[in-house]
Amino acid sequence: MTTQLKEEALRYHAEGKPGKIEVIPTKPHSTQYDLSLAYSPGVAEPCLAIEESPETAYDYTAKGNLVAVISNGTAVLGLGDIGALAGKPVMEGKGLLFKIFAGIDVFDIEVNEKDVDKFVEAVKAIAPTFGGINLEDIKAPECFEIERRLKEELDIPVMHDDQHGTAIITSAGLVNALELAGKKIEDVRIVVNGAGASASSCTRLYMALGAKKENIVMCDSKGVINVRRKDLKPEKAFFATSREVNTLAEAMVGADMFLGLSVADVLTPAMVKSMAPNPIVFALANPNPEISYDKATKSRKDLIFATGRSDYPNQVNNVLGFPYIFRGALDTRAKAINEEMKLAAVHAIAGLAKQPVPDVVNAAYGLSMLTFGREYIIPKPMDPRLLTTVSLSVAKAAMDSGVARKAITDWDKYENSLRDLMGYDNKLIRELSETAQKNPKRVVFAEGSHENMLKAAAQVRDEKIAFPILLGNDERIAKLAAELHIDLDGIEVVNLRHDREADRRQRYAKLLAEKRGREGATFDEAQDKMFERNYFGMMMVETGDADAFITGVYTKYSNTIKVAKEVIGIRPEYKTFGSMHILTAQKGTYFLADTLINRHPTTEQLIDLARLTADTVKFFAHEPVMAAISYSNFGSDTEGSPAHVHEVVRGMQERYPDLAIDGEMQVNFALNKDLRDRKYPFSRLFGKEVNTLLFPSLSSANIAQKLLQEMEVGEMIGPIQMGLKKPVHFTDIESSVRDIVNITTVAVIDAIVAEKLNAKKKK
Repeated sequence: MTTQLKEEALRYHAEGKPGKIEVIPTKPHSTQYDLSLAYSPGVAEPCLAIEESPETAYDYTAKGNLVAVISNGTAVLGLGDIGALAGKPVMEGKGLLFKIFAGIDVFDIEVNEKDVDKFVEAVKAIAPTFGGINLEDIKAPECFEIERRLKEELDIPVMHDDQHGTAIITSAGLVNALELAGKKIEDVRIVVNGAGASASSCTRLYMALGAKKENIVMCDSKGVINVRRKDLKPEKAFFATSREVNTLAEAMVGADMFLGLSVADVLTPAMVKSMAPNPIVFALANPNPEISYDKATKSRKDLIFATGRSDYPNQVNNVLGFPYIFRGALDTRAKAINEEMKLAAVHAIAGLAKQPVPDVVNAAYGLSMLTFGREYIIPKPMDPRLLTTVSLSVAKAAMDSGVARKAITDWDKYENSLRDLMGYDNKLIRELSETAQKNPKRVVFAEGSHENMLKAAAQVRDEKIAFPILLGNDERIAKLAAELHIDLDGIEVVNLRHDREADRRQRYAKLLAEKRGREGATFDEAQDKMFERNYFGMMMVETGDADAFITGVYTKYSNTIKVAKEVIGIRPEYKTFGSMHILTAQKGTYFLADTLINRHPTTEQLIDLARLTADTVKFFAHEPVMAAISYSNFGSDTEGSPAHVHEVVRGMQERYPDLAIDGEMQVNFALNKDLRDRKYPFSRLFGKEVNTLLFPSLSSANIAQKLLQEMEVGEMIGPIQMGLKKPVHFTDIESSVRDIVNITTVAVIDAIVAEKLNAKKKK
């Protein structure tokens, strides 16, 4: 470790509040009455209820979401026996991982006791506090006895992650590596170097998956563990081989798989070369593996290689498993984490690596396109789908194996609750996606040869949200699709400049010229414009050849807005159109307008935008509670922007007396109901939570939207256009695949609503 890294690590742990975790209240506590409920006398009621029925502790306390991370510091992270207190930063770190990946609360408990009997008694004594126990960094062989006894004597999940976490993740990697190598687990010869707790647990889980004991050779620091050795304790004797091999080099000849849980540089390129075809090497010593990545990959081309490091492909990281295993166990109030639950986690993790990788994961690792293969056999730790995939599989296994005390009956609801728990999903978008999937529409993507547009088109096709149509050079799109491993089946590609589109260009040009003839447009001008993506794509929507249009990753907004006005036009009941962004944050859903279109709206334009915004909020099934934002409150500044906003609010209140709108007001008063009610009790918004912010100018709206987006206070959806006659929606050059998919989903809903309105008019 470099001096700089050492200093930064110490500063990281010391700055602000020392350590990495804290306890925060989850109930109101600001009044005397709150405190009387939280403590005396109110707290007596749940105490009596639990005394009468102990199971209700899960209902009235934090027990059901609380895990103890317990260690005696005898085998800390490769640092060895550094003691309970010195191991505390690691235990706090484990608590942090539980929280950020699975929403599980943790108390880290460092027990200054090496005697097995005393350690077990201490843990048993505090066990009623917790819904589960994660044993950590306890040396072998004591860890085997400690875990065995606690599992037998407690009725809550107990898992020694150093053993089982590594076993589960390497098993998932092995399942996929064997598939790629074209081998069956019952046939492969496995060499394990290292004979500690992790090695033992890994090997036993491989056997549970089908590996034959006679095909396994385990080595320790003295060489091969074989039946001829007289120094073996029961844990090692179980794995003793009768084969005539004594050294690691001898064991490696013809081996199909190597698992290293030992020390750096013990495996040589010559040993790797001596292995069977398509060998699998998991070199997991940290920080330096049993053989370096460069040496291993240079030794042979058919190698499938994994390490414990994040800077190489196929990182074996326990965080892929333990947060989600405990999540599933806690949510079913399981009595234990059994073999069935561990195997369920193995198959869930392995299966996830075969699924298309979300853009958010590629972006997190600075990669273009992860796909299942030799350099991607297990998911990345930052993959948000692990929470739902693994937790759900573990919960099902807990129920099927009979250790669950709480039944989950609605699995869709449970999956959604997991997404909501961590903010990994957006309830609004989820609801819109489900609606779109029932009636998918034809959506044109203007920039079909843009990587993110192409990925988004493939995703909405796969999720059955839309029938995508890509505009662009078909050969270029096909080449890009091949590079990204995207199947174009089910995606229509339209090369608008090709001769085969000549008739359609002419038809569109004629219609546009007729539509804008009184504005000076000619057929020749219109025909030239049909070679431009935005004109051609919007005409597809205008003529009914498509239902919605997505554009923006190449084009300036000002140009796109101009084309939209010319081709699509503004709805007749409005004089302008605008856009909004939707922010879904922990506090709720907020609608921000106008974030894109109108630079300096007049009073009448801003009234139009307020009307549009109210209608659009209702479109998203929310009742608008609108604050008109300014830098002053309720007439305290009678000039400039505040006076302008004041007039808008007055006009809106006169015309729409039932709409909850008020202002002008500063944004803190808009979002802080208590502050606003106390200071301005006359406001029409008294007692209401504002969900809609109307800004006085494009500058203020766009700055606020970008600021919130960069601060990552929630997920931002948009821009969503408001006021055009047909579903034309805009993205921007920074749009991720997820952004484009979200806008496409909104566009499909827009098209569905438009279709219903047209059908109603025809009746």
